[in-house]
Amino acid sequence: MLHHAPLLTTMAVGFALAFILGFIAQRLRMSPIVGYLAAGLLIGPYTPGFVGDQDIALELSEIGVILLMFGVGLHFSFKDLLAVRKVALPGAIAQMTAATALGTGVGLWLDWTLGASLLFGLALSVASTVVMLRALEDKQLLDTRAGHIAVGWLIVEDLAMVVALVVIPVLAADANGPGAIAGELVWTLVRVALFVALMLVVGKRVIPWILARVADTGSRELFTLSVLAVGMGVAVGAAWLFEVSFALGAFFAGMIMRESDLSHRAADSTLPLRDAFAVLFFVSVGMLVDWRIVIEAPLALLVTTLVIVVGKSVVAFGIVRMLKYSRQMSLVVAAALAQIGEFSFILITLGGNLEILPQDAQDLVLGGAILSIMLNPLLFAWAARSYREADGVSGESAPVEYTGSEHVIVVGFGRVGTRVAASLWTKDVPCVVIDDDENRVTALRDDGREAILGNAVRSKVLRAAGLDDATTVLIAIPDPLNAGAIVAKVKRLAPDVRVIARGHEDVDVQYLTEAGADRVLVGVYEVADLMVTDVLTDGEQA
Repeated sequence: MLHHAPLLTTMAVGFALAFILGFIAQRLRMSPIVGYLAAGLLIGPYTPGFVGDQDIALELSEIGVILLMFGVGLHFSFKDLLAVRKVALPGAIAQMTAATALGTGVGLWLDWTLGASLLFGLALSVASTVVMLRALEDKQLLDTRAGHIAVGWLIVEDLAMVVALVVIPVLAADANGPGAIAGELVWTLVRVALFVALMLVVGKRVIPWILARVADTGSRELFTLSVLAVGMGVAVGAAWLFEVSFALGAFFAGMIMRESDLSHRAADSTLPLRDAFAVLFFVSVGMLVDWRIVIEAPLALLVTTLVIVVGKSVVAFGIVRMLKYSRQMSLVVAAALAQIGEFSFILITLGGNLEILPQDAQDLVLGGAILSIMLNPLLFAWAARSYREADGVSGESAPVEYTGSEHVIVVGFGRVGTRVAASLWTKDVPCVVIDDDENRVTALRDDGREAILGNAVRSKVLRAAGLDDATTVLIAIPDPLNAGAIVAKVKRLAPDVRVIARGHEDVDVQYLTEAGADRVLVGVYEVADLMVTDVLTDGEQA
């Protein structure tokens, strides 16, 4: 009966093996991606036993790519990039150029064409978002200056890959001379520009309006369906009408949806499906791996891995040092980039479909990815330890755990958090601030105030702030999505602690209340209430 249901069989076996091997990889302190790729290898055509349907796997991987890129767009932040633009922008461009050159050299050494060698080098130049964020979070460095630089660097790489997904098919197309290629490239850029303009002019108004109307129905499943319909509909529509890639369409759908006040709900509601198809994407990529490359070309695999782990790290370290940052910070950024992942897989899949990359090149990229992801935790642990010891992120020079009780925890030290904390200190109310900005935390500690560096969604950070002995948690950050995650975590760890959060719209009140907040304050409503109170009391309370 199984041969009559190849889709169901491929998905079931893929999910089961991915779960088992991903769990084993996690227990071995490696990225689960290693397990997902290994699952694909086991059901691929190059290993004995069950062989999954590759055509179906490729179709599923296309869905995975769409949802991956939709998620990238949904969380894309120009604000994060602008904060570190002076190092991330030149650094990422220089590092990607150097890594691409190194990879191109390897390809030419292996007698590949220049086009194949360039695409191979480009695939080695871009780091994995999943692996990097996991490494930074595990070592609690995501919210440090080094973490911000690494994330900004990654955003630039993601943007470069979006451009590459547009340009590569044009350069790979059969054309009669440079003039024809240039003409086709210009026409492609015109189509992309039209698509982007349509999304910014029409999509920016229509998509948030659709989400708001669906949210008003109160149906959770309809809202989730609307988000998926918009994301995948824009991706497919962009490919059909403007002949741009699914990935580019999905990326812009996510970016536009981020502008909606309901973006946090959109991210939450689609996360399980995005995670599931991301797993299938990695499994389908693993099915492409010919394990015999380890025996037939061990030297080429070693050189490829060295380009990823050593070459990229050395270049990134040198660039950050040239920009006058400390050696320890440079090590963290370099270690965070010493691996490759999902965008590399998207590129080699594209290269295979366009018949640019030979099978050996695809096998080397996949083999190098697996080895680099396995080695990365060791390299990053060493770099993180050096950074902590030198910069006092968790050293003795800066207290990282509050030992008092009956206190208030203020999450976020922006405009609202600063005013709240200052008022509490004035009234001699014990108060601990949690903030993800290293400079703010350092300044607070220098002033003799209790402050914890980190993201309050993490259990360790909340415990360090004395959550178990606190009376109230005031969440002063403006982003409802992050605030909701923090509310849920606080209530899970300490159900009796009172939680007060802030919002912007009615939907934020509903979302944060459902997450567990005891009270949600909306700025415009509080101002209106104060105005009415002032009128009724003739300003006596002013």
